[in-house]
Amino acid sequence: MRSRTLLLAAIFVGGFVYITARPNSFWRRAADTPLWSGPQVAHSAGLGADEQNNIDIYRTAKDSVVYITSTVYTQTFFFVQTGHALGSGFIINPDGQILTNYHVIEGGQDVEVTLPDQKTYKARVLVPDRQDDLALIQIQPRRKLPSLPLGDSDRLQVGQKVLAIGQPFGFKGTLTVGVVSSLGVSIQGENNRELDGMIQTDAAINSGNSGGPLLDSQGSVIGINTAIYGPNGGNVGIGFASPINRAKMMLEDFRAGRSFKPARLGVTTVFIAGDLAEALKLPSSGGLLVQTVARGSAAEQAGIRGARDEVRVGNARLGVGGDFVTAVDGKPVTEPDQIIRATSRKRPGDILDLTIYRNGRSIQVKVKLGEAQDEPM
Repeated sequence: MRSRTLLLAAIFVGGFVYITARPNSFWRRAADTPLWSGPQVAHSAGLGADEQNNIDIYRTAKDSVVYITSTVYTQTFFFVQTGHALGSGFIINPDGQILTNYHVIEGGQDVEVTLPDQKTYKARVLVPDRQDDLALIQIQPRRKLPSLPLGDSDRLQVGQKVLAIGQPFGFKGTLTVGVVSSLGVSIQGENNRELDGMIQTDAAINSGNSGGPLLDSQGSVIGINTAIYGPNGGNVGIGFASPINRAKMMLEDFRAGRSFKPARLGVTTVFIAGDLAEALKLPSSGGLLVQTVARGSAAEQAGIRGARDEVRVGNARLGVGGDFVTAVDGKPVTEPDQIIRATSRKRPGDILDLTIYRNGRSIQVKVKLGEAQDEPM
């Protein structure tokens, strides 16, 4: 689903540097160099409640954020060339399981994790989720480790405070604070894969933050820092995190001994309501207007229709004439990422119930969801 696709270039904050040109701006993957600095000591005298909250969360969470190095060996004509992908991660249980981004460990023959005490361990990749840019890895520390609790990203609201911890440009355990700027954003990922339902934040995220936690004011992880937007590879107040609920299904399948395969519907949509919806002769209460339907996807097999024409709305182009989704699993559509959130809680083969407004009347469509790798989107 697409609530808002950014035609830019992606800075995936961890890994080798690759640059892809886009009009007026670009995205790129960015690398960093590890540099560890000493802890900072905070004093409570004269601090406000919000400042103390930031300090308390940082003190509790910082020892659960790790530094990840993934080494790639490439055979050339004369010798073996070595490359390093670098990023962050965070411990999710005392036994050493760690969540990060897939692009941090992608292609790595050797993956190493450095803890805040600077002890380094070899890591094993347990679950790679290339489609959603997520990965679960494991180290064997021979001791119990501090871990972070997972929150509920479905309950996020625009404007609430969030905190990011990572290793920007190699600086150990850096804290930045901001708010949720937008929800349900779609961005262009690696290999032209679209990452849907992303959390946009103005908390400063830079090279090296990739795979690190985005925390709420209770200290729970509600996102995994994934990408930034900036014309020069630096922070301009637009960062993106993958919702933590997307990783929960992966963790549930792994712990149950099942092979993890994300479910996919195979559509892109845009949320419209009010006057614009009325102008297009659609219910003003709002819904998701289908833009594209992926060939061979579950949506195509269920007969869902994409846009047949195009209109200009301000400086943007909007596909019209396609199906208008007004409810998902019986719940009226009120959010741009509603389909994404509903799909993330299901597995391939599960049924997604859609209420669709088509040709002036509402119809019910049951979609049997497909597997992510079966669809190009």
